[in-house]
Amino acid sequence: MRVAIFTDETGWHTRQLQAALRARGAEGRCVDLEDCRIDTTAAWHGLVIPGFGDALPDAAIVRGIAGGSFEQVTKRLGVLHALRELGVAVYNDARAIERSVDKAMTSLLLHAAGIPTPPTWAMESAAQAQRLVTRESAAGRALVLKPLFGSQGKGLQRVGRVDGAHVPLPDLKDYGGLAYLQRFVPAVPGIATPGFDWRVLVIGGRAVTAMRRIGTTWIHNVKQGARVEPAVLDAALADLAERAAAALQMDYAGIDLLPTPEGPQVLEVNGVAAWQGLQKVTRFPIARALVDDLLDRKLAAAAGARRA
Repeated sequence: MRVAIFTDETGWHTRQLQAALRARGAEGRCVDLEDCRIDTTAAWHGLVIPGFGDALPDAAIVRGIAGGSFEQVTKRLGVLHALRELGVAVYNDARAIERSVDKAMTSLLLHAAGIPTPPTWAMESAAQAQRLVTRESAAGRALVLKPLFGSQGKGLQRVGRVDGAHVPLPDLKDYGGLAYLQRFVPAVPGIATPGFDWRVLVIGGRAVTAMRRIGTTWIHNVKQGARVEPAVLDAALADLAERAAAALQMDYAGIDLLPTPEGPQVLEVNGVAAWQGLQKVTRFPIARALVDDLLDRKLAAAAGARRA
């Protein structure tokens, strides 16, 4: 069995996946979606996946998609869409990745599913956004301005009432002309300042392990200096993470949750989640569990759909 590992960089994660695949008698080949192409003269299916000749992979794991122009990213996602339509088990598939990469869509789907998440706004009008910031500031609240497609805590800034002073909305040109804003959730009194969040890993619909990320600032991403420690995955936290993954129809997902006085809230859902930091603080075999879920559940379901 040959499995494509779609990634724009190889390293620890891809080695973990390849080892887990070998343990199941499968071969994992790393492929950059940038190098894949549509060629209707090359094979019956019209795709060229480097390393697979005129055949298709038996399954695919999406580990990373490089940034690019709108056209380039559309083509890369198009390859994933095509593989799914051709009966290949893609883990996570393009539809799930699109839901999670677009933070506004994530927030909308979480809200529609009744999952607690901070109040969120997305708008193109700078004037409307500035009025929102002013209104929230007057009520003593801060908002977090985020890049719609950002990751690793990059580009986040607080606006509105921040540390007792009003901070206006900046020029939106660095945010693609879009204001994606979430109400800031401050650290809960009595918990170590500046606070923490949870990262819960959900695989095949089940929350399997978790960690706490304790920030040096109000941003809790590891890439921004946060340290990680094991977290107890209690029933309430697991249930909320599982519901969030189901709302976006994810095969696997890293769910970020914040503590509040009313209970945890889901902040983000990561459809191409890294797990190196999490693996350092848990004995749960993450790569093995991902591969087992792909082969035992997702691949079996794809085979059943083809037979039907």
